[in-house]
Amino acid sequence: MPPSPFTAPVASPATVSDLARVLATGEASSEAVVLECLARIQDRGPSTNAFIAVWADRALATARAADQEIAAGRWRGPLHGVPISLKDMVDVSGTPTTAASAVRREHVAPRDAAIVTRLTDAGAVLIGKTNLHEFALGPTNDDSAYGPVRHPADSTLSSGGSSGGSAVSVATGMAWASVGTDTGGSIRIPASLCGVVGLKPSFGDVSTEGIVPLSASLDHVGPLCRSVSDAWLLHNVLAGAPPTAGHTAAAPRGLRLAVPRAFFLDHLDDAVAASFERVCVRLIQAGATLDTATIPHAADTAPIYVCIALAEAAEYHAATIESRAHDYHAAIRPRLQAARYILAEDYLRAQRGRRQLTAEVDAALQGYDALILPTVPVPAQPVGASTVRVGDWEESVRSALLRLTQIFNVSGHPAITVPCESTPSGLPVGIQLVGARGATTRLLEVAAALESTIGSA
Repeated sequence: MPPSPFTAPVASPATVSDLARVLATGEASSEAVVLECLARIQDRGPSTNAFIAVWADRALATARAADQEIAAGRWRGPLHGVPISLKDMVDVSGTPTTAASAVRREHVAPRDAAIVTRLTDAGAVLIGKTNLHEFALGPTNDDSAYGPVRHPADSTLSSGGSSGGSAVSVATGMAWASVGTDTGGSIRIPASLCGVVGLKPSFGDVSTEGIVPLSASLDHVGPLCRSVSDAWLLHNVLAGAPPTAGHTAAAPRGLRLAVPRAFFLDHLDDAVAASFERVCVRLIQAGATLDTATIPHAADTAPIYVCIALAEAAEYHAATIESRAHDYHAAIRPRLQAARYILAEDYLRAQRGRRQLTAEVDAALQGYDALILPTVPVPAQPVGASTVRVGDWEESVRSALLRLTQIFNVSGHPAITVPCESTPSGLPVGIQLVGARGATTRLLEVAAALESTIGSA
């Protein structure tokens, strides 16, 4: 295939929408953009361990084809020629889907996942598969057959997970956007810790066909991006809506937001708490209304979540946990083995608790555009850390990272994390917004207003 007719370097676009404009006009070529991403992968990949597979030749061929189509007037939309990474839970025909586990080392996908078809139809360039917590069963990204994913700002720190490789690929410019999965916070946690936007859509918005499941009734698929507008664009494509770009952020004036203070604002790192309160003040100064909401049984989320998620995971892994137990990561195997002993009555009781939590989140949102709260109660933690202390409170790192996110997987409400500011040591902090079920687009509008408020401060 001949080289692209456009050879100009990228003119420093900040978002996918910006990039789309320079690609569509020929000011830059997809080939040049992909080469820049591949150079960053070569530079930052070894220290972060973000990628399991990099498809350099395939990506360059796709980019050159995109350049030819655009030059011929066949522009497919704002993802045409844009390099995107995929969490290695997503099937791409003819390539392995490892789920970061030796259990799937012989697996080769027979066909594309539904979302891959949508991305390729939109002209996206798939640059490779990103590393994750094995089978997405953990929020740190420490436990992977390919080694831990490390934070882009400090290689001694965890990226968060399970979509850690996806978050790092975007934060470092190794990809312009990524697709991850979120069963208890696996998009929002690493996005928050690495300083990017991460969207968990409303349950059922995006197809999970062709994606390795963790827990079928809790799994969500969504984008990790540099901006809310990018998340909006990518979500539209993943959900099968037209790939429009250029969403305008509304002013926060008139927004009604609710803060669920009890439970959710307990035991926060001082820097996280201070960042959150400053954002709340900015929103009020910009004309938003902030009230207090209550989710009475929020503290019951973890046992409800565990009974549902692990019971469903045990069913999926039933055959291989018997025949190939030795191929599971040492930290993952015992959890799946123990999950086989969750009783049916425990699972049904958890489903009853799930309905209660869903109703309580619905009630908290009544009359409000969104709930607002921190995404993660602590900044990025050291790789391999087992516990974290906040004041006099100590808990497992796993529990801390999941504490503010997993309830919204149980309830199915859409949730997004937007970076706000950094801790004094330079680590990112994220703000989480939660919207009404089935109203992902409205949540994105609110998130865009939040982003513009933070950016104008």
